[in-house]
Amino acid sequence: MNDDEARAWAYLSRVAEPPCPHLAALVGCVGPVEAAARVRGGAVPQSLRSHVEARRHIDCAEQDLAILKRLGGRLVTAGDEEWPALAFAAFAGVTGRPQSHEPLVLWAVGPARLDDVAARAAAVVGTRAATAYGEHVAADFAAGLVGRDAAVVSGGAFGIDGAAHRSALATEGLTVAALAGGVDVPYPSGHATLLRRIADEGLVVSEYPPGVRPARYRFLTRNRLVAALSGATVVVEAGARSGAANTAAWARALGRAVCAVPGPITSSASVGCHALLKDHAHVVTRASEVIELIGRVGELAPEESRPVSPLDGLEDSEKRVYEALPARGGRTADQLAVASGLPPTQVLGPLAVLEVLGLVVCRDGRWKLALR
Repeated sequence: MNDDEARAWAYLSRVAEPPCPHLAALVGCVGPVEAAARVRGGAVPQSLRSHVEARRHIDCAEQDLAILKRLGGRLVTAGDEEWPALAFAAFAGVTGRPQSHEPLVLWAVGPARLDDVAARAAAVVGTRAATAYGEHVAADFAAGLVGRDAAVVSGGAFGIDGAAHRSALATEGLTVAALAGGVDVPYPSGHATLLRRIADEGLVVSEYPPGVRPARYRFLTRNRLVAALSGATVVVEAGARSGAANTAAWARALGRAVCAVPGPITSSASVGCHALLKDHAHVVTRASEVIELIGRVGELAPEESRPVSPLDGLEDSEKRVYEALPARGGRTADQLAVASGLPPTQVLGPLAVLEVLGLVVCRDGRWKLALR
């Protein structure tokens, strides 16, 4: 985009609280430069006027773009190649949610491309008041996801979000932080260093211009971007009422997979997860199960390893004969027939198989368990 377009987009990004479909419609009709001129002059339809009237006189586009340049960032719009058009197209199919609109413009800092992220990503979200269990699980999921070339998307908050981001960075994977304020406003401030690392190695993204402070309603607006950029949303820990549950609701509305990690039934930090599971969320216990939901067709999780028993693979009659043997001493074939409930003629065959497998031995006409 040229300088005039960049200034117009920056101005329009600030003039109305996102998402604003009326402003997007105007831009779609006349383009960003003419739309910006009309908004400044107040020559806009009545449906848009109430959304822009309070801020249309604020034009700090030059300063905002200078801040973005200093951070090494860029403005991304629907006309750019990296715009995740397919991911954002899902907003058009959502009904009953007034915020169900794609962003007008995104402020992005970092080397990762939005379209690459959205092609293979999972959101890992949860409570700020995470338990040690929750942080461990979030870190394990994040490491497993990046190990399978998936990006980890989250909100940069304390608790589960931070654990997921840090783990992805530690394993040299791609992670994205979607913010509820300007990309120059680290929130929480305790994560300033973490967010700088994400911006250096992954991507920090927001639809709010520089200087905008986070607010509760902006977190709820931001959550739709976390869900939209991800093929699945994994809630690791969440209270009964939480932002993570809101992100999961957006994921479901957008047709994305909703996953929840079960926790102790006595833990208040897992109440939200258990509510999601009751509402038919996918139960996930490892990252490979999430990859099944966001990966390519046929990309399945490996079979979970299970303890091996000497009885694995035995026929039902062989197991019945084996279980009829006493822990101490031995029994004749006739006694085993009575104990197992099998006809005497059907006991010798299973005994021969068990003997070949080294599970039983015969001494003086009596069968007993082999010493192991």
